[in-house]
Amino acid sequence: MHGQADKGKTAEITISSKTYPNGRHGWAYTPAGYPASCRPSCNLMIVFDGSMYLGEIPLPAILDSLIASKRTPPTVAILFDNGAPPGRLADLANSKRFASFVATELVPWIRQHYAVTHSADHTIIAGSSAGGLAATYIALKHPDLFGNVLSQSGAFWRGDEASNDPPYEWLTIQFATSPKVDVRLFLDVGSLESHGALGGAAPSLLDANRHLRDVLRKKGYAIDYFEVPNGEHSPESWRMRLPFGIVRLAPGDGGT
Repeated sequence: MHGQADKGKTAEITISSKTYPNGRHGWAYTPAGYPASCRPSCNLMIVFDGSMYLGEIPLPAILDSLIASKRTPPTVAILFDNGAPPGRLADLANSKRFASFVATELVPWIRQHYAVTHSADHTIIAGSSAGGLAATYIALKHPDLFGNVLSQSGAFWRGDEASNDPPYEWLTIQFATSPKVDVRLFLDVGSLESHGALGGAAPSLLDANRHLRDVLRKKGYAIDYFEVPNGEHSPESWRMRLPFGIVRLAPGDGGT
């Protein structure tokens, strides 16, 4: 598992776009032996805040290990670069524009360039903090593309379109008032993430995740929910938990 042959490759990419005329930047991970290892097609994982998932959370190395041990199938991962504020929140905080780009431009671009599944069941959309919020929102909007959500410390307290004003927990309201869609979710949040957002004006991440969990369960969603003991809002917590979420949503034939 530590030999060179078991390592995938990661390359910088630029996604052409009409929504964002300058294009968008990211990284593409392809598994060891690609494309032969992707018969007939690889699973697909799209992860927001891609630079963090190259460094502090080493997703390529995590996937190398999980794939080599057959805990998850061969997977192509797109690590999408959302950059720094304010552009990051313009992308990730319940943005209709960004969700439309992901569905109508990013996914077709990936399918054109990589040997990936066209099945929502074998596609994971993932992120942490605002990235977890975006992943969950985009899957609700486009369940035909994204059948699996992996959210870590999702910022579900937020309002619509990056609003810092009430009504808070906008996405939870959307799930409560919309017909159930065919999406499975893996949510985790740190037990220490109990301080209200915006200096206490908005719900805490812990409370907001609990509220979403309750709504999803009431609606009959398939959901795994976990509160990380002593977990904080940090890549250290997310890094430890990420492999569990991947295997839960996309198990290989090596067991869980």
